[in-house]
Amino acid sequence: MPSAPDTHSLNTLVHKLQSIATLSDEERQAILSLPARTRILAPRQDIVHDGDKPSQCCLILDGWTCRYKMLSEGRRQIFSFHIPGDIPDLQSLHLHTMDHSLGTITQATVAYIPHESMRELSTRFPRIGEVLWRDTLVDAAIFREWMIGMGRKSAFGRIAHLFCEMYLKLEAVDLAGDHRCPWPITQVDLGDALGLSNVHTNRVLQEMRGKGLISLRGSTLVIQAWDELMRASEFDPTYLHLEKRAA
Repeated sequence: MPSAPDTHSLNTLVHKLQSIATLSDEERQAILSLPARTRILAPRQDIVHDGDKPSQCCLILDGWTCRYKMLSEGRRQIFSFHIPGDIPDLQSLHLHTMDHSLGTITQATVAYIPHESMRELSTRFPRIGEVLWRDTLVDAAIFREWMIGMGRKSAFGRIAHLFCEMYLKLEAVDLAGDHRCPWPITQVDLGDALGLSNVHTNRVLQEMRGKGLISLRGSTLVIQAWDELMRASEFDPTYLHLEKRAA
């Protein structure tokens, strides 16, 4: 069951929004004052289902989640991966019926914020509304990059691009550094996100390891040749619109 309102959990949202925009002290305090109820969810558990009409948004506090759609015969397409600080169903503020599902990849802690409170926040602080809008526009930019990858890049380029993207997103919220980051995504998840078979995904990962570009140690990704991985995937971080980057 949800816990009592947890204002400390909103620090995660402040941290994320400050990676793409600058917030004033008053704006930060307003975000921290939002009512939020937290839950711990098991791995591979749905948070919101396709067809639901949610009355609250979900803020990821810990763990990894993904947006996805199920097709016939159990086929799954993953649209995006999400990390702490993300509100992957923010569009439910304006699109009242979910057209996809949101589920956990790992065990995850999530905070539920009522739509009414989010709308009131945006009305009282229009600039926060602009930052949330900016966040959805960054999401759209990420979708465009994924579309380019699916349509025009090799399997090697798609996987390399995703490694670069997720590393920078994690680095921006202080969850990665020194070209090391958590990587709980399985080969099946990768294939479902990038339109690749499990065999093809495995072959590419072996090739990357063989070239000394990356290593996967348990649930940790180590990028051993960042510049080469960027070149191989034609990765340009501009589309992430990050204002905060680690040195």
